Formats: sequence, C-alpha cells, structure tokens
Amino acid sequence: MELVRLGDELNGVVVRVLGRFGAGSLQFHDHLAAEVVVATEFVSGKLDLVLTPADLQDWEHALDALAAGGGVRWLDGGRSPEVQLSVLERGRLVRVTVLDEPVSGVSVTLDLPVNSGWVDDHRARLRSVREAWPSEVVESSPGVYRWR
Repeated sequence: MELVRLGDELNGVVVRVLGRFGAGSLQFHDHLAAEVVVATEFVSGKLDLVLTPADLQDWEHALDALAAGGGVRWLDGGRSPEVQLSVLERGRLVRVTVLDEPVSGVSVTLDLPVNSGWVDDHRARLRSVREAWPSEVVESSPGVYRWR
C-alpha cells in the first residue's frame, strides 16, 4: 500500500508499506516494513525502512505543514533514509530529497509537479495505512508493552 506517491511512473518518489515488521512480537508488532523508491529517467533506487507509529504521527504533522506551504524533514532521526519536502511555485511543485545518510550518504532531489488536493490525497493514504495495520500494542511505561 502506498503511503506516499509523488510524481508519475517516469519520475517520482513512493513510500510503500509492505506489512507488519515484527508481527506477533509485542515490542515491534506495530512497526511497519516499508520501502522508499526513487525513480527517474536518470537514476533509480530503493531503500528499505521500518516505520514506527511515531513516524506515522510525524507524517501527519508533516502534511499539516505542507498544506500551509512549508517545508518538512520526515524520518530525520538518523536510523533510516530521511525525506525532505518543500512546496514550490505556489503549490504546483514539491521538491523532494531522499537522503540515505545512515548507509550510503547518497541523496537524490527531484522537483515534482503536484495537483491541487495532493495533501488531502496523502491524508487519505495515511488513513488507509492505519486502517490496514491498526495499532494493537500499548506501551504502558517505557519498555513495557501489552496487547490492546
């Protein structure tokens, strides 16, 4: 399921959720295995990542900032590829940088056209991911987990 889709089939960035990362393990059950895919006519690549419930919350906040015309850094905790987004040309373009600082140090920046309503589309994608893989674990105190 695609959480993020910016661009088209020739040039774009996609964050695809593949399923639960640690299904059945209390500590990791709500973590999601995912991948970020960058595809252009010039360069392409794919990086694996794990999304935590906090990452999904951060994405929700990032969408709010993007709707207001701001820029964001998402997944910037140093454990996975970072995604930077900024709105350009009065909302008609989004500059996306995927930075693989933790492993290769490589970054790719794309300016991608977006349609009006693209933020709402991404909010709907986030809702769909949360519905497909609802939170089933509660951290009752630091490092202590239980099933809901």
